[in-house]
Amino acid sequence: MTSSHLWLPYSQMQTVPAPQMVTRTEGVRIYLADGRCLIDGTSSWWTACHGYNHPHIAAAVAAQLEQLPHVMLGGLVHKPVLDLSRRLAGLLPGDLDYVFFSESGSVSVEIALKMAVQFWINQGVQDRSRFLSFQHAYHGDTFAAMSVCDPDKGMHRLLSGVLAQQLVVKLPRGAAEFTEFEQVVAKHAAELAAVIIEPLVQAAAGMKFHQPEVLAKITEIAARYDLLVIFDEITTGFGRTGTMFACEQAGVVPDIMTLSKALTGGTVPLAATIARRHVYESFLSDSIDQALVHGPTFCGNPMGCAAANASLDLFESEPRLEQVAAIEAGFEAGLAPCRGLAQVRDVRVKGAIGVVQLDRVPDLDALRQRFLEAGVWVRPFADVIYLMPPLVIGAEELDTLIQAVNRVVKDWSALPS
Repeated sequence: MTSSHLWLPYSQMQTVPAPQMVTRTEGVRIYLADGRCLIDGTSSWWTACHGYNHPHIAAAVAAQLEQLPHVMLGGLVHKPVLDLSRRLAGLLPGDLDYVFFSESGSVSVEIALKMAVQFWINQGVQDRSRFLSFQHAYHGDTFAAMSVCDPDKGMHRLLSGVLAQQLVVKLPRGAAEFTEFEQVVAKHAAELAAVIIEPLVQAAAGMKFHQPEVLAKITEIAARYDLLVIFDEITTGFGRTGTMFACEQAGVVPDIMTLSKALTGGTVPLAATIARRHVYESFLSDSIDQALVHGPTFCGNPMGCAAANASLDLFESEPRLEQVAAIEAGFEAGLAPCRGLAQVRDVRVKGAIGVVQLDRVPDLDALRQRFLEAGVWVRPFADVIYLMPPLVIGAEELDTLIQAVNRVVKDWSALPS
C-alpha cells in the first residue's frame, strides 16, 4: 500500500509493484505490516552496518534530541561535531585531517569536486576544472556528481548531453591498459583538477571489483602529473571491504575522501568530505574569496554527529572487522554452488559483499518477489544479485540469505534463456 502522492526513488511509477509496508526493524530483520519478517540482505542501501535499532546509537540520538537537535554551524559550534571531526581525523589514514560535513553522499561528492577545482583557482590556475572518472562509475544523483558517473551505461545517461563533459576512461588493470591510461592523463593533465574513483568496489554500477594494486597505480600516475585524487568511500567506508577504509588495502591516501551511508550506522543522514592538509591550506587567506563558500543548512547537525560518534564507539568496542571476515568466508563457501550454473557469469566476494552476476538482465520484479517469498530482503539490479548484510549478522541468518540466493539463482538458471 502506498500513497498516490508518493514518488518513489529509482522507479517507473506507472509499472512499479506496490512497495512493502514496514512497521518496525530490529537487528538484521525487517517486519512488514502483513506479519512477515525478512532478513535484510542490503543493510538499507548499505547503511545499517550495526543492524537496526542498536541500543547504543538509539540512546545517543535520543539524548541529543532532548538536549540539542540542531543548531547552525554559521558562527556556532557544538561538542558532537567537534568530537566527530577529531575522531574521523584520527581514524583516517595520513593527514586527512579536515572534515566538512553535509547531509548526503551525493552532496559530499559535490563538495569534493568543488574543493578540487577551487584548490587550483586559489593558486591562480583557472583551467584545471575537468575531472577524470571511470567507466561503470557511480558517484551520486546531483548534477556535478552525475557528470562523473558513466555517461554511456550509467543510470544518468539520458542527461549526458546537459551535464558537464568529463573525461571518462576504462579502469586500467594490466600493464598495457596502464600505459594507455597514463597517455590519456599526460595529454589532458593541464585541464584536469582531479581523478575520482570508488576504491576497490564500483558498487551501484554492478558491484565491480578491482585489486588494491590497481588503486595504488592509478594514484601513483595521478601524482606524477600533479592531479588531485578523490576517493569516494561512501559505499566502501566503515569496514565493508574488510578494512575500515578500502584505501588502506592499497596503502595510499587520497587528497580528498567522501563518506556517508554507514557513517551514522544507518540512522540519521550525514556525510563528510575530508581533505588533506595541503588542500585545506590552499583555502587559507585574508580574503573570503579564497574560502570554501559552501554551507548545507543541516551540515554537522548534532543528532547526526551523535549517531556517528556512537557508531564509531561500536567499531571500537565490538569486533566488526572480525565479523566482516566471517561474512566473507561464509560468502566464499556458501555462494560457490552458483559458480557451476550455466547462466551465471561470475561469483565474486569482497569483504561483506557477495555477488552473483548473471549472464543477462532477468525479470527483476519476479526475482525480487521470489526473495520475498523466501523471507529475505534482497534487491537485484541489472544483471547482479548481491548481498551486503549488516555486519552483525549471525551465522544462521547469513546462511538463510545465502541459501535463498542459491535457490533463486538455480531456479532462474533452469528457465530457457
